[in-house]
Amino acid sequence: MATATFMPVVVYLQSAYRPDCEYIDGELRERKMGETDHSRLQMLLAAYLFSRERLWGITVLPEQRIQVRSSRYRVPDIVVMSGSLPTTAVLREPPFLCIEILSREDSMDDMQERIDDYLGFGVRYVWVVNPRTRRAFIYTADGMLEAKDGILRAKDPNIEVPMPGVE
Repeated sequence: MATATFMPVVVYLQSAYRPDCEYIDGELRERKMGETDHSRLQMLLAAYLFSRERLWGITVLPEQRIQVRSSRYRVPDIVVMSGSLPTTAVLREPPFLCIEILSREDSMDDMQERIDDYLGFGVRYVWVVNPRTRRAFIYTADGMLEAKDGILRAKDPNIEVPMPGVE
């Protein structure tokens, strides 16, 4: 169960949490994670993307803090930057892609809020993956599309990732 603690943003940015927490309008929010299916899928997706960094001209960062608005910091399961490694500890420029892996306790309301934050910040692609059903969804500013063929896609750079366990 997630707990909420209110604090100034400067305290959040100077603190370390294990696992990292998000900061939403003064509220510290624990991230739902830690189950084997979530952890395994996160590792498989990150490893697949990492092994293709040079080929696709990307940089892969697991659990990277992103400032999506002045009072909102998100921590996606995986971030993909177009280009090289960022020079800041917290991303303040939109990454190319954010990947969220659903945990059993995630609610659709909370996930939709995260997706809206990412897209509103300028993230071009958001992938949401359910490790239990192996269903995946691709969100862009134009809408949502289910990856019914089991392939997660993004364009410019062109990325195709088969859902682990679907092939």
